[in-house]
Amino acid sequence: MSEAGPRILIVDDETSILETLEILLRGEGYQVATAAGGKAGLEALEGELPDLVITDIRMPGVTGLEILSRAQERDPELPVILMTAEASLQSAMRAVNEGAYYYLQKPFSNDELLAICRRAVEARDLKVENRELKREIQKASRSRGDRPIGQCRPWVEVVKLAETVAPTESTILISGESGTGKEVLARYIHACSDRSDRAFYSINCGALPESLLESELFGHVKGSFTGAVRDKDGLLVAASGGTFFLDEIGEMAPKTQVKLLRAIQEREVTPVGATESRKVDVRIIAATNRELEEEIRRGRFRSDLYYRLNVIQANLPPLRDRQEDIPLLARHFLTKLTPEGEEPRELSGEAMDALLAYDWPGNVRELENALERASVLSRGREIGVDALPSRVTERPKPRVVDDEAPANPTMEVIERAYIQWVLEAEDGNKSRAAEVLGIDPSTLYRKINRYGIEAE
Repeated sequence: MSEAGPRILIVDDETSILETLEILLRGEGYQVATAAGGKAGLEALEGELPDLVITDIRMPGVTGLEILSRAQERDPELPVILMTAEASLQSAMRAVNEGAYYYLQKPFSNDELLAICRRAVEARDLKVENRELKREIQKASRSRGDRPIGQCRPWVEVVKLAETVAPTESTILISGESGTGKEVLARYIHACSDRSDRAFYSINCGALPESLLESELFGHVKGSFTGAVRDKDGLLVAASGGTFFLDEIGEMAPKTQVKLLRAIQEREVTPVGATESRKVDVRIIAATNRELEEEIRRGRFRSDLYYRLNVIQANLPPLRDRQEDIPLLARHFLTKLTPEGEEPRELSGEAMDALLAYDWPGNVRELENALERASVLSRGREIGVDALPSRVTERPKPRVVDDEAPANPTMEVIERAYIQWVLEAEDGNKSRAAEVLGIDPSTLYRKINRYGIEAE
């Protein structure tokens, strides 16, 4: 806001209204810009943003609701007052649902308009101050060490990238093996963003059947399928204003990929069985443990969706490449497992050596599970090597392919061998194997059937 007073943009196709309001508001110390009609209003919004927009709803060509939508795209906190000579309850409700600050019926008194303008500008000022304060708090939190744990160079670089892109609205694709901390990084990005005071929603795209995933994401209307007994908002609508994390995006079916692409491009969703779409304002963060470019070549993933998601890419290193972080992570997990008021347990030297020597195919998630097991089985403050899982202390590093495998195995060969090895390491327990692999049990069963894996 400038020293000369808040800037107000007035949009109306009636010259007399523009002139009257300009005189009134200038007399109150506001800076006033006018636009004769909706098209001129859109052009005015492309320049320096005002502190408040007042627009008529009914205008030829471009309507006031279109002005409202464009203003919110430029700045979601920009208040917009809608004016109309033909008010109805339905139109008022629609205006409020679309995000209008106030709905004003013509004719109105000068005092009424001035009071609404004062409240709108004060509300905007408060939001701007809160946003700046939140950024300062976020900076302080990062300096206190609330960042994701790790000090090796690849991890620190990823975290710095997250902090750089968090205040933007860019879509982010997080790649890395299962268990490397993709959701941890996504939540940190949300916490460092301007959306941190709003909701963070997440869904595992491989954990649900195609039809159920589509309903969960986009919602549905009553009667659209068996069991749809009432209208239901999807998670993208519920997350509006916040951040939505799509884990295992590579597992999404092609039909659902098409709808997600439209939701990202148009910022709107169409519930299953509905004919009208709904606007959404949500920041998308996606994650995958697959090589999506390879999936595109195989026809399993849409290239246009990939490029929409991959505006910013963060590639998480596996735990075997973060050996210096293992003691830090171990201390963190043992502290989490310690009851309040007690001192955290410590690992014996032999136990720590075993952790450092192991390859951790399940990455950070496997490390956490191993330490939880060790904590349960240990007595006393020190955790010995005997409390660790046998695969950590005894099993030699597995070979991904045998001597007869091709020199350059496909991703399917490697994935099949890895799943087979984890199942054997877990004595055929599919629930534990799915946890180590970082996938849902239903996804593991599909892969077992697909690859013809026999697990006792």
